[in-house]
Amino acid sequence: MSQGPITVAGLCGSLRKASFNRMALAVFTQNLPQGVTVAPVEIGAFPLYNQEIMEAGVPAAVAQARDTILAADAVVIATPEYNYSTSGVLKNAIDWLSRTTPQPFAAKPLALLGASMGMLGTARAQYHIRQIMVFLDGRPINKPEVMIGAAHTKFGPDGTLKDEMAVKLITDLGAALVREIHRHRAAAAAG
Repeated sequence: MSQGPITVAGLCGSLRKASFNRMALAVFTQNLPQGVTVAPVEIGAFPLYNQEIMEAGVPAAVAQARDTILAADAVVIATPEYNYSTSGVLKNAIDWLSRTTPQPFAAKPLALLGASMGMLGTARAQYHIRQIMVFLDGRPINKPEVMIGAAHTKFGPDGTLKDEMAVKLITDLGAALVREIHRHRAAAAAG
């Protein structure tokens, strides 16, 4: 297996500092194997996508996010679920990033997780992101799926995830992502 440090670009689809998805992303980060770091990708400063803005040049926040993802070995996205889909801010970020050159999601291993107050825990939102990633040639990890329902009962005020099964699934997702990164590196080295 390929060795060396691993960087994962981390996107949170919620702008709220104390969001359950920021908390879930923090749990993901804390439970990664040694030698793996998460580089935050901030999407809150992205303007609403508009081709006229794009023609004037890629906004600095978008270019910085693109460069962070391109430099990373993989991506992790924590998505809330709003009205049976992902958040507008996350969809807007994906739309912007998909129109940059090079497009940063292509052939990138991708972990998805999410937390919501609803019982299905972002299932619909995650499947929408998976559909988008088909077109963008992203490589989502299929299992385990981390969909934390009733998140308001599972996170403490300090961000601690009290649900042991959810912590295990998040830890297993991180391990699966690292295995995929190693496979990706080995394939690239083999030519």
